[in-house]
Amino acid sequence: MNSRVFRLHSTLELPLDDVHSFFEDPDLPVEIKDIEITRRNNTLIISSVAAEENLSKYTPTAQLKASVTENRVYENEDGEWQETPPDDGPGGSVSSGGDGGGGGPSWSSLGGEQEAEQEVRSKLIEYACFKGDRETVLQNTELQYPMFEVLCNLARTADKGSLEAITAVGEDLEAVRIVDGEDRAARVKVVEDPRETENGGVDWRDNKFIN
Repeated sequence: MNSRVFRLHSTLELPLDDVHSFFEDPDLPVEIKDIEITRRNNTLIISSVAAEENLSKYTPTAQLKASVTENRVYENEDGEWQETPPDDGPGGSVSSGGDGGGGGPSWSSLGGEQEAEQEVRSKLIEYACFKGDRETVLQNTELQYPMFEVLCNLARTADKGSLEAITAVGEDLEAVRIVDGEDRAARVKVVEDPRETENGGVDWRDNKFIN
């Protein structure tokens, strides 16, 4: 039985530059020889290249798909960038220059006196957003599980978002949960199908799927 990905849900967001850096020298599963990255307008497609040469060139291999958006980030007192403006009080102003803002402090007049206003530097950063279920984020079945492993490694570098999945490795079901770059405890939970419940529930005494 081949390893498969049954369910997947992702809310991962990573700076686009970090995604490109990750794939400069990735640790790829043996089934994948290389990675190809293509951008089409605001869509990023990360495709797997099979290591097996006998795989038909007409067989689509697994790929990751992300939307590209722009978010404004702000420089804090430590010189680091964050998504929320620093709390500079009522005298603060924000510079929205594309290069992070420049120049010295701006001056304003109040009651005949000049007061210096602290200028907060900001800039726009492109983010790759891997958001959605399996059919949206992880596409095509050939090399699906190896590409899922690549996605997990990418998720462990993300500061924001989560990745949750149920996979079959051999004959065992496994649950995967990665939140804000860290692996979290997860387990597979079996529940009744609501559609079966509406029809009178499940007859556990006479069920052909249970020995």
